[in-house]
Amino acid sequence: MDRAAGPEAARLVARGEGGGRRRAGTSNWSGSLIVASLTGAFGSSFLYGYNLSVVNAPAVYIKKFYNETWQRRYGFSVDESTLTLLWSITVSIFAIGGLVGAIIVTPIVKFFGRKCTLLLNNVFAVTAALLMSLSLLAGSFEMLILGRIIMGVDAGISLSALPMYLSEISPKEIRGSLGQVTAIFICIGVFTGQVLGLPEIFGQIWYYTNNIFSEAGISHETIPYVTLSTGAVETVAAVFSGLVIERLGRRPLLIGGFGLMVVFFAVLTVSLTLQKTVYWLPYLSIFCILAIIASFCIGPGGIPFVLTGEFFQQSQRPAAFMIAGTVNWLSNFAVGLLFPFIQGGLQTYCFLVFAAICFAGATYLFFVLPETKNKTLKEISEAFAKRNKVSLEMQDMNHYPGERKSSAEQESNFTSAVDNGETKKGIV
Repeated sequence: MDRAAGPEAARLVARGEGGGRRRAGTSNWSGSLIVASLTGAFGSSFLYGYNLSVVNAPAVYIKKFYNETWQRRYGFSVDESTLTLLWSITVSIFAIGGLVGAIIVTPIVKFFGRKCTLLLNNVFAVTAALLMSLSLLAGSFEMLILGRIIMGVDAGISLSALPMYLSEISPKEIRGSLGQVTAIFICIGVFTGQVLGLPEIFGQIWYYTNNIFSEAGISHETIPYVTLSTGAVETVAAVFSGLVIERLGRRPLLIGGFGLMVVFFAVLTVSLTLQKTVYWLPYLSIFCILAIIASFCIGPGGIPFVLTGEFFQQSQRPAAFMIAGTVNWLSNFAVGLLFPFIQGGLQTYCFLVFAAICFAGATYLFFVLPETKNKTLKEISEAFAKRNKVSLEMQDMNHYPGERKSSAEQESNFTSAVDNGETKKGIV
């Protein structure tokens, strides 16, 4: 920790981070802890989830606004390719803003602190909301696009600062459950955006998931409600993960989530390929989509936020979250940019690409990731060191089987070397 002296050290001991333990039966939850986590999540990750989904509903109206503005300026209607480009920029620019936010979050949280960063980040959100809401009145689609990128900056900062803040105010016994608040509010934000996109509320049909559900045999009138079910499944799965993470642990949920996604991606590929031959296969496709979403939200969707806060000490967390956020936003941008081409090239086999990625991730985590449930930073570091030591010893046995010494001889040599001060620097 940066400055864990005096009252701060006492607080850490009370939380269990400083080596102390709470008395049995003492509740880890407090009113101020709950209010801080829920308020922070509502003003941060909720906005991220909402802005992910809400832009799809008014697609027709936004394109109409672009066309009218273009005609008023230049005296003729915008051509279809330019309109598609403007719309693509409007959607994808959010990820570019998120990348900027993830990059600048390190110096901001170091200078202002975690809590103050979350508060000041609202300036970006308010500015973006004003630009987007006033763009129609001003007759400027540039204001809408600028608002989207500024809202992306807000999301990039909040998705790093919020998990960092939650991991540092949480007792280790409930660190995982409280960390899942980030994912839960992202799902609630997505669901809220989907509710506002219902025909009765906003008056038009979703476009992003329209293709998949249409090919699965769902009528256009029913698609908005099926899409709404995805948001509900997301929220329920995220809440479930938050409830069981301290019992099952991070490792089973994360690896299990990736594993289930591989299975359902494979089944989805088969059902989409053969759905015109059997009448009930379209319903299997819908089930697989919902199951993939649930599997993602149970593990891969939220647990990485928790693990990033648990792997690093306080002074290193800003840099760690900056790296994690950069990878996250670059991946979002890449998927949004490349998926239409992947889908066009591979058709119903496009989801096998994601299945392969999930399989690779599950395999890697199985061999590398230790369980961090209910452990202090020191214990987590020791778990990584132990896994690394076993891996190095296995490599040593494979390369030099004839020169392998007995464990007693190795321990004797190691103790002697430490006593002589020869390996102190290496151990540190």
